[in-house]
Parts: sequence; structure tokens; C-alpha cells
Amino acid sequence: MAGLSLRVRPREVAVTFALAVVLVVLAGYALTVGKFPIAVPDVLGMLAGEPGPAGAGYVFWTVRLPRVLTGLLVGAALGVSGAIVQSLARNPLASPDVLGFSGGAATGALLQIVLLGGNALAVAFSSLAGALVTAAAVYLISRRAGVSGLRLVLVGIGIAALLSALNRYLLITAELDDAFRAGVWLSGSLLNRSWEHVTIGTIAVVVLVPAAVLLARRLGLLELGDETSIGLGVPVGPTRLALFAIAVGLAGAATAAAGPVAFVALAAPHVARRLLRTPGPSLLGAGLVGSVLLIGADLVGQKVFPVSELPVGVATGALGGCYLAVLMGRRWRGGSLR
Repeated sequence: MAGLSLRVRPREVAVTFALAVVLVVLAGYALTVGKFPIAVPDVLGMLAGEPGPAGAGYVFWTVRLPRVLTGLLVGAALGVSGAIVQSLARNPLASPDVLGFSGGAATGALLQIVLLGGNALAVAFSSLAGALVTAAAVYLISRRAGVSGLRLVLVGIGIAALLSALNRYLLITAELDDAFRAGVWLSGSLLNRSWEHVTIGTIAVVVLVPAAVLLARRLGLLELGDETSIGLGVPVGPTRLALFAIAVGLAGAATAAAGPVAFVALAAPHVARRLLRTPGPSLLGAGLVGSVLLIGADLVGQKVFPVSELPVGVATGALGGCYLAVLMGRRWRGGSLR
């Protein structure tokens, strides 16, 4: 009977464990801070089923815990989605934002807000539908003569530009109240998250992340090129389509739960590769880094702007812009950008 072999990289295991510890610490701290501070013993007690201090129960269960859980799930979904997209496109600067998925989600949400109205859950589902429709258009247009990474990125950039123009038109023609509501949603925020948003993120992560992990080995082989992958027995077309669908589902669900959160999907895979030093894409590492970045950015927004909280999408956009500038500068000096 053949034995089962398993290759373990000590650094990868150690760094993954460290990231998990950092994430637990950040999430625990996020549960204690805010306009209504809650002590750590009270947080642990309420998690164990105790009632807690007067007024703390509502803040903890209705406001703070859904916010933190949404941040964890959205960050993980964006990190894994970004790692898949960058690997499929074989482009370190590719992300769901660049390919237009976030723009499509924004279009779906704006159409719901401006034309149909509805509650936050209706906006979330319209956002998810917009991301899926956009992704289908990108894939169908770019699959002519076979899907290549460069063609996928170029088509995505073109569709993202069209959607950006449409979104601006919807904003300037909307009623004032609708435009304000849409502007708040477009900033990307964890404020006023509910258990419905947690449910959206949970379904996406629980269903799609394990599917992505099962295809992780094939994803690494696809980076070697189609001919090599076919020679190694990988069904290139179905595998690429399945991974593309997973990435779209994760990015769409994340945007539906928290609005367009910039740069997490771009930066998380880079940071994960640098920390873990893996030869191929690290989906688990990218997911953990994505959650750490999002929770950390949300905490920065709360602490730096305690009176009027900075939306997490604005914080990640500022941090991600700096990271992108540094990344491109290093690649330019290294001669990899022309």
C-alpha cells in the first residue's frame, strides 16, 4: 500500500501561525475600542454567554461583533481573490479592482440605490449581481482564441473605464439623498454592518475558499504556461474558468458586504509571498494578510479620526497607494517595468 507524503515548509507554517495570532489580537482589540469602550474581561464574558455590563450587550452583539466579523471575512475574501487573479493573469499588478469586478459591483449597487431603492441587503445583492455580470463580460470578450493573462487585464481595464463613466453619470443624475447614500456606500465601510452582511461573507468564504485551496496546485502549474500545464496533465480551460469564477465570487461577495475596498486584493498576495517566501501563490497566507490589513486599517480609521470615523475603504486606498508606488518604483529600478 502506497504511503502518503506531505511536504512541510517550516517558515510557511511559522509565519502562517504568526499571522493567525496577529489577526486574533487585532480582532480582539477591535471588539474593545470605540465610542463605547468594553473591557477585555467583559468581551470574553459575553462571548461565553454572560450578559455583560448595562448597555454593552447591544453594542457588542449588534454593532461591534458584526463589524469585526465582516472585516475578517471581507479581508480574507479579497486576499484570496487577489492571489487567484494575479496568478491567472501572471501579472503582479492585476487585481479584481483592475479587472472591473469592483466597478461592476458599484454599478449594480448604484442602479439599486438610484432607480429601485431598497434596504442594505437589496443593495448588497445588486452589488453581487453587478460583479458577476461584469466578470462574465470580461471573460467572454477575452476568451477569443483562448484566454491569456494580458488580454484578460486589457479587457478588464477597458470595461472598468466604461463602468466608471457610467457610475459617475448615475451619481450626478441621482436625487441628492440617493447620491449621498451611494457616495457613502462607494467609500467602502465597515460602519453599520449587520448580521446579513456577515452571512454574505461567511457563505462566500466557507464555500469558495476551500474550493480554491483544492485547486491551488493547479493554479501554481498554470503560472508555468499553458503548454507546460497541459503536459503536466492540467485541464487548462476548465481549471482557469473554475478559478476565475471563484475569484469573482469572492470579490463580489466582499464588495457586497462592505462596499468597494481598494488595494487589499492587490497588496495582500504580495505581502503574503514576501513573508512566506513560497514559490507559488499562497491562498491561505493571502487570506490571512487580507484580514489583518482590513482590520488594521479599520482600527487606524477609528483611532486617527475618533469623532468622525474614516471609512476603511479610504484608509486602505491611502495605504495601498503608498504601497503601489513603492512596488512600482522597485520594479522600475529592477528593470521589470518598461
